[in-house]
Amino acid sequence: MTFHVDLDRLARWNHILIPSTKAGRDRFRGSVMGRGIGPVVWLYGALSEEGRVLAVASVVVGAFGVDVASTMVFVLWAALTALILASLSLTRLYRLDAVRVEVSAPRRVTVGVPITFAVVLHNDGPRDRSAVRVGGPFLPWDGRWTGPAPRLARLPAGQRARVELAGRFSSRGEHHLDAFTAAALLPLGLAQGRQVSSPGCKFLVVPRLASVVRLGTPPGSRYQLGGVALASKTGQALDLLGVRPYRAGDPVRHLHARSWARAGVPVVRVYQEELFSRIGVVVESAVPQARKLEAMLSLAAGVVAFLSRGEALIDLLVVGDRVHELTIGRSLGFLDQALDLLACVERERRRPEPEALMARLGDHLGRLSCVIVVAASWDGGRLAEQIRGSGVGCVTLVVEAGEAAAAARGPDVHVVSAGAIERGEPLSL
Repeated sequence: MTFHVDLDRLARWNHILIPSTKAGRDRFRGSVMGRGIGPVVWLYGALSEEGRVLAVASVVVGAFGVDVASTMVFVLWAALTALILASLSLTRLYRLDAVRVEVSAPRRVTVGVPITFAVVLHNDGPRDRSAVRVGGPFLPWDGRWTGPAPRLARLPAGQRARVELAGRFSSRGEHHLDAFTAAALLPLGLAQGRQVSSPGCKFLVVPRLASVVRLGTPPGSRYQLGGVALASKTGQALDLLGVRPYRAGDPVRHLHARSWARAGVPVVRVYQEELFSRIGVVVESAVPQARKLEAMLSLAAGVVAFLSRGEALIDLLVVGDRVHELTIGRSLGFLDQALDLLACVERERRRPEPEALMARLGDHLGRLSCVIVVAASWDGGRLAEQIRGSGVGCVTLVVEAGEAAAAARGPDVHVVSAGAIERGEPLSL
């Protein structure tokens, strides 16, 4: 794993002069330096892949042919350069007029999982287009294209064609890519016509889901004044909310005979649950090692995914000292809400004190039946003790950087190794 971390660090350094956000890249293009390198960017885009290889070969051959008095290599250099310049001079004749490019991608993708970009070309012009090449934008440091750029032999007039590009991203967070392009290839294949571009493309890279197969939480429910609207039933005792006219599919046992007799039409009872098991998840983000933070976020995502399949409601997600209210589980909300929040977590420098965190949780603890804390280390359980002191159960999941999990250090404390999370091993907590 260390080898991969070093590769990521090398990739970051390799892109250190390239802004990571689209807004930063747009500002760079408008700067003096961005305008200065404009001709180089144009030349790179005007040449095809084969033309770029030939251009590099021309430079190498030109270096060997400097001494024109003792060698004839300069003749070969002149021929290669003439081919390239002749091709570049004809690029204006091969513009894709009346051709539009659209791109679509999934709203979110998991770290390390391939993502497919669907590129659709619309030919609104009166004539067919041939030898069209589609290209993706320059990717940020964590992105890699996983296949060759697609090519279209023919794009008929008045029709459209769809091609796909696949990529992979290794860093969480929002990604906003630049435009995808399409261009017609010139004869000899050394250059391509003026490119047509699509709008930018945005998507979110979310953490992996740890494979949590069992999670023990303290039993208990909390009274919820007025219940929780739209929550699915789980078989607990229900309180009568009122009556309403019968609808097809309503259980016959809910018919209210007296109201039926009084109204002259079938009437059923309406019930509402008042007791719910509501759980909060707290994730520590002041972690010195990036690898451990990623493992913790993956574990938190796995915990939320496991709980969302049960009868409990995930009511709160706390990352660092930021409190996010959400309701997931029992037909309410979606797991994507939590994943979107975890995807944008940044590593913090200072760890909040348990007292300060309890002050932020104070207004919410009254409706919670349990809190699950995902921590980077065991510091004596001050936060867990304070949560239990308020009458709320607490389970602490400590993520260790080592491969082997250490023994538990207290009640309702489970130690998980980062290696087990990264390998996707089943976790029984």
